Amino acid sequence: MNAENSRFRPFDTDLDEAAALKILKSATNGADDGELFLERRRSEALLFDDGRVKTASYDASEGFGLRAVKGETAGYAHSTQLTEAALKRAAETARLAVGSGGGTLADAAPATNQRFYTDADPFADAPFEGKVDLLAEIDTFARALDKRVVQVSVSMTASFQEIEILRPDGLRRGDARPLTRLNISVIVEENGRRESGHAGGGGRHSLLPLMEKDHWQSVAKEALRVALVNLSAEDAPAGVMDVVLGPGWPGILLHEAVGHGLEGDFNRKKTSAFAGLMGERVAAKGVTVIDDGTIPDRRGSITIDDEGMASQRNILIEDGILVGYMQDRQNARLMGVEATGNGRRESYAHAPMPRMTNTFMLGGNADPESIVKDLKDGIWAVGFGGGQVDITNGKYVFSCTEAYKVKNGKVGAPIKGATLIGDGATSLQHIKAIGNDMQLDPGMGNCGKQGQWVPVGVGLPTLMIGGLTIGGSQT
Repeated sequence: MNAENSRFRPFDTDLDEAAALKILKSATNGADDGELFLERRRSEALLFDDGRVKTASYDASEGFGLRAVKGETAGYAHSTQLTEAALKRAAETARLAVGSGGGTLADAAPATNQRFYTDADPFADAPFEGKVDLLAEIDTFARALDKRVVQVSVSMTASFQEIEILRPDGLRRGDARPLTRLNISVIVEENGRRESGHAGGGGRHSLLPLMEKDHWQSVAKEALRVALVNLSAEDAPAGVMDVVLGPGWPGILLHEAVGHGLEGDFNRKKTSAFAGLMGERVAAKGVTVIDDGTIPDRRGSITIDDEGMASQRNILIEDGILVGYMQDRQNARLMGVEATGNGRRESYAHAPMPRMTNTFMLGGNADPESIVKDLKDGIWAVGFGGGQVDITNGKYVFSCTEAYKVKNGKVGAPIKGATLIGDGATSLQHIKAIGNDMQLDPGMGNCGKQGQWVPVGVGLPTLMIGGLTIGGSQT
């Protein structure tokens, strides 16, 4: 069976489209909005660890979700059975949110012919045995890079999500979304001390670019470099000081501390630190924050969102002024603004909500090296791990995976155990310099919200932020 013949076509293979539309119309009669979301997803994950294949998994699922929206209430039901009987049961449940009706069905989004990634099935790129052989080759290569390497872990994942969206007015939208990733972790040991380093990434493309020798060798070398840096790291200082953030992946701090606070639902409910501040200055001059789901092949990009809206580039903060929120259809309607193509869901078993795609800050005019040289006494943070954020006030705590002491503009010893503590709104106001080197991350972001996970991208230029609290073991 070729790839074209195996495509997800639920209205050709499982459901009669006219019957499904009739059921959807009955569920959404008198509603403000609603849709039938159908999905098939296949995913594979391989982990080569300790010199052998440790795990190999493959998963295939399909199902539908039916939603009816009236005002602030949404009825949602889902099933793994693509049958007319299952649709009828779901419609009865979703219909409860509409009650006696009285709503006016919102117009569908205009059709789009844009595509920002291939619709080719990534599972056709290489046989299973070939992937296992490649992971073993990567393991051997990484171990040979340095005699201090004692452990290597290599993971390769691929997924292919195919969706169809049917609206009560009969319009249909569809998308096919590949997602691939290669990660390498290295542990080194010297004089009884062990440290680790990680590198990798991917995007909405085939596995082939990740399987090219030049690519995976550079990833392995980067993982080793980070591990060796940490091997000589000293305990982090503690106190309030200026911090320089490196470009790229450190944008995860922007995503968490600022991005979630700019999602429409939090602002409609006034639970965001940015609620009610539209048109006001919320950041230093020069700060422009974008959410853009239209960047080709990026992990967070989507041709259409999970309500059928075309993805777009949305300016959230412009030169320090709050100018927009990220919106799904329901929150946009309730707030009296336009939807922005940010209605996303983890799967057919979840209702959509406002979510980020690729969120980043535009670059400025400063030379990155000069920003570091202007740092009198602080740290230069180039890599980040996990963190926690309180959306209501924007307070965050982030751990650094690679950072250095800086004194009078001179980069000193690497440090370990550093955490950055602050709040998003204050951090935006205290940005002192913006580099001209904006980078997007290598493609490894996942975002959680209300139990749902979706792939995202982040980005940042080199930044200097004044007065952050550093948590460390030195005083």
